[in-house]
Amino acid sequence: MRSDITYFDSPGPENTEQVLNLARRRAEELGIRNILVATSSGRTGALASKIFEGYDLIVVSHHTGFKSPGAQELQEDFRKQILANNARILTTSHALSGVERAIRKQLGSILPLEIMAHTLRTFGQGMKVCVEITIMAADAGLIPVDNDVIAIGGTGKGADTATVMSPTHSNTFFDLTVREIIAKPRTR
Repeated sequence: MRSDITYFDSPGPENTEQVLNLARRRAEELGIRNILVATSSGRTGALASKIFEGYDLIVVSHHTGFKSPGAQELQEDFRKQILANNARILTTSHALSGVERAIRKQLGSILPLEIMAHTLRTFGQGMKVCVEITIMAADAGLIPVDNDVIAIGGTGKGADTATVMSPTHSNTFFDLTVREIIAKPRTR
């Protein structure tokens, strides 16, 4: 099998629309119906909900309290747009940090999940995000683990990475497979 990979000169939100369109094209080619996209403010999720209309789109947001106690970054106007376009929203703890982040901040030690996250970042922040949201959605029961999905993530804001994933749950993490890279930045 041959497939093209799009490489961006740099990471960032300027790649968002192209990444979403490339992912949509690959979803059509492979017959993949389950799409995951990471979002913080909701801007990327809202755009994805238009581009992937008719697909089973899961928009994955940061957990409440990620930036400050009790605060949710997902803006209400974007939330409404996402839901109006029949996409679903998953808000939950990060699969590759969670409580371990609190241990690092409090005790200054790093544990296996954060080591895994740092290792995945060698492929770019977006790749780490794609792996993470795939695990999060599988654990929430929102995607099948016996079919490929497309996962879309980014570096900071927007989207700059898209992958085809064979998902699994967190308790079987090492069964997860990054089957294809659709797009990613060449630099971090």
